[in-house]
Amino acid sequence: MAAEIEGPTDELAMKINEGFRINWMNMRDARVGKVLWEQQWPEDWKTQETVASIPKEVMKCREVSRELNFSSAEPIDKFTMIQRVFVHEVCTEEWNFDFGFVIPGSTNSWQSTIEAADEQDMLEPEMLSGNVLIETSFLNGDTLINKSVVRIFYV
Repeated sequence: MAAEIEGPTDELAMKINEGFRINWMNMRDARVGKVLWEQQWPEDWKTQETVASIPKEVMKCREVSRELNFSSAEPIDKFTMIQRVFVHEVCTEEWNFDFGFVIPGSTNSWQSTIEAADEQDMLEPEMLSGNVLIETSFLNGDTLINKSVVRIFYV
């Protein structure tokens, strides 16, 4: 099943979603800290697929640090993020991240490090470009706040 955009279904989650914003995201070579890519997030990310043009250089890193900057008008008791990576519409990876409590009216940065698979298992950026979708579910505990989709192009 391909990645899909989805909104909240309960009243509290709708209220949280209304005041929840992704401001920007970046990726760094985690071993040296060099920023390889950074993007301001579009206003329509909650309803439309977002496109990210990421330098091929990222694919050569053994470890990539990803930083997500977000704001929330409402408190979030147990902020969790689940990411599913789809390659040619097949889910190939799933990652779970727990942030915890989010203070109302706050702006936060969330950084995580991802270690690359063995080089022999890696596909070429040209094969992946435009064929990778990252579906991110933002949750308050088990309740969906928002599910968004980013299509990756390697440049």
